[in-house]
Amino acid sequence: MWPCGGRRQRRLGGAAVLLGVLWLLARRFNWSELIPMRLWGRTLGLQTENSQFLLEGMPFRIFGGSVHYFRVPREYWEDRMLKMKACGLNTLTTYVPWNLHEQTRGKFDFTQDLDLEAFLSLAAKNGLWVILRPGPYICSEWDLGGLPSWLLQDPEMQLRTTYKGFTEAVDAYFDHLMPIVVPLQYKKGGPIIAVQVENEYGSYAKDPNYMAYVKMALLSRGIVELLMTSDNKNGLSFGLVEGALATVNFQKLEPGVLKYLDTVQRDQPKMVMEYWTGWFDNWGGPHYVFDADGASINLYMFHGGTNFGFMNGALETDEYKSDVTSYDYDAVLTEAGDYTSKFFKLRQLFSAIIGQPLPLPPMIESKASYGAILLHQYISLWDVLPSLIQPVKSEFPVNMENLHLNDSSGQSYGYVLYETVIFGGGHLHSRDHVRDRAQVFVNTMYVGELDYNTVELSLPEGQGFRQLRLLVENRGRVNYGLALNEQRKGLIGDIFLNKTPLRNFKIYSLEMKPGFMKSLQQVAGWSAVPDYFVGPAFFRGRLWIEHQPQDTFLKLQGWEKGVVFVNGHNLGRYWKIGPQETLYLPGPWLQKGNNEIVIFEERTAGRIIQSVDIPYLGRTQYVD
Repeated sequence: MWPCGGRRQRRLGGAAVLLGVLWLLARRFNWSELIPMRLWGRTLGLQTENSQFLLEGMPFRIFGGSVHYFRVPREYWEDRMLKMKACGLNTLTTYVPWNLHEQTRGKFDFTQDLDLEAFLSLAAKNGLWVILRPGPYICSEWDLGGLPSWLLQDPEMQLRTTYKGFTEAVDAYFDHLMPIVVPLQYKKGGPIIAVQVENEYGSYAKDPNYMAYVKMALLSRGIVELLMTSDNKNGLSFGLVEGALATVNFQKLEPGVLKYLDTVQRDQPKMVMEYWTGWFDNWGGPHYVFDADGASINLYMFHGGTNFGFMNGALETDEYKSDVTSYDYDAVLTEAGDYTSKFFKLRQLFSAIIGQPLPLPPMIESKASYGAILLHQYISLWDVLPSLIQPVKSEFPVNMENLHLNDSSGQSYGYVLYETVIFGGGHLHSRDHVRDRAQVFVNTMYVGELDYNTVELSLPEGQGFRQLRLLVENRGRVNYGLALNEQRKGLIGDIFLNKTPLRNFKIYSLEMKPGFMKSLQQVAGWSAVPDYFVGPAFFRGRLWIEHQPQDTFLKLQGWEKGVVFVNGHNLGRYWKIGPQETLYLPGPWLQKGNNEIVIFEERTAGRIIQSVDIPYLGRTQYVD
């Protein structure tokens, strides 16, 4: 079983393959006039006829690529679209992340960087059609595959099934999402020519009625364009739903894949929804790279972007591995939107296929190296707790999703601190109830860590009552596979000291939302950073910029593990085990003059960080 339909260990290569175009390469068809701002009298939409697509009754080929609006600063959306056009593409595909649009149950956000309507309208303005992939599950190496974590408050929850608790939540979400989507469909004058039903369900397939439910949830709310499904070869026959065109995902065109697609649906166009241009990275592994020589690519991803904040997903096969912050993906454009060799090879290929000149590629944005940034002040986490965080008191450990916070939606991301009182030391055992990684302290003394591999520690003896503290990090929920229902985080069960379960906890939520970070700046107790200090602690410094801010990359050499915030924006996680060594800092998130940088460091802190103009994503490994 391959995560997200099998994107991993197969080589990019084979025949000239493109998203939705594995046929008619020799036939020249000038589709340049078939763009959203020029095509009028729309009645037929995208249709299938034998082996080809038709748009308004005319032969049409889908030259597509994926860009996710939620992984790219809004200020750069148009730049990425113009580069798609310059590469020769005519269609943009994007997922829609439910867990960002409804972070708190019943409260919906489609503003600023989550303004889906603005993103789709901008695609139309720039002459791009859209294939929309609204989920509700999206995979995408995104926390819980885009599903909101508050769904897991229900102990009986069955995600991606017709379980009542799940479908009621999906219905409420679609009731808010579809009024945005429906007016932007092709037949209503918009750019959306097709909509995908769920995502790679054939690899999950726990409920034979589920895909029909999702299809009707779309149709009943006004979706009228062509429906599609998306699966890898092994999941194709299990992910079908009547009335939707089946498409296939792969990384390399292997013999028999397209013939097999013919066996599950005859006399239909062969479309590759995802031809993977690269691969994502896990902490502690290499940076995956694929060579484009001799290959034609379906452009998942055309531009990967960044898993800003705590939104990275994770993989769990033989062991749990969380994804890194960068979603560079070795895509056609880099994480910062720069061109790669793949771009120019693809541009040459598409220009030959189209038979006409392509728009000139836009100039790339300059990158800045602002040099060393001193983190001059710090405050210990233990000093922050009394003034900023009101603990939840509970006799038993409570997982983060079930904490009574955020209008009863629980805590979704970040850290949770569990604190209880012990007498003496002894043998501490987690019974594998830590999700995902816990630093253990007696009072403020660091004792060790508990995680999936380490489930027991020895606590030193001591006189009197002492505080036992477990700082637990949610490193990212698994986004693919059959274990989605088991993705609760924090302490998911009892912790034992000398075979006795611990009780009477104070539980501190450390989700590090903007409001918390703003209040942190005002708290008393910040002091000069000593020559040596061991966290957990917050550190702060300033970056002064004289001229128009530019993109840069922050290198945290000498720091161990934590999170970086710049002007309130959560850039994501860093970890010295690599492979990623720099964090992408978009220019639009900076300002002329003073820029506030705050770092939460779990253990060993440095004194400075470096702003550099070149990213370093780690040692590379070419994957066969």
